[in-house]
Amino acid sequence: MQDISGKRVAILATNGFERSELEVPLKKLREAGAEVDVVSLASGKIKGWDLKDWGREIPVDKTLDEARSDDYDAIVLPGGVINPDLLRVERKALD
Repeated sequence: MQDISGKRVAILATNGFERSELEVPLKKLREAGAEVDVVSLASGKIKGWDLKDWGREIPVDKTLDEARSDDYDAIVLPGGVINPDLLRVERKALD
């Protein structure tokens, strides 16, 4: 991956994100030098989905109330069924 030092990336996720679709980009972006925040609906931790069951928890860096879109160069929306379905009805996520 290209060096992206100094770039800021938000990973927008909530409970039910597909584990690999959050963890792999998070790791690769940080390795490439990006400053990455996991942004979610509430503070604390969010729990991923891993194939057929709940997976690991990931700490939330900022809530949607704390994060501003102007502070980021890019946004990543991890896939899966649950994560985008919950976020698509959340007004703060759409803004």
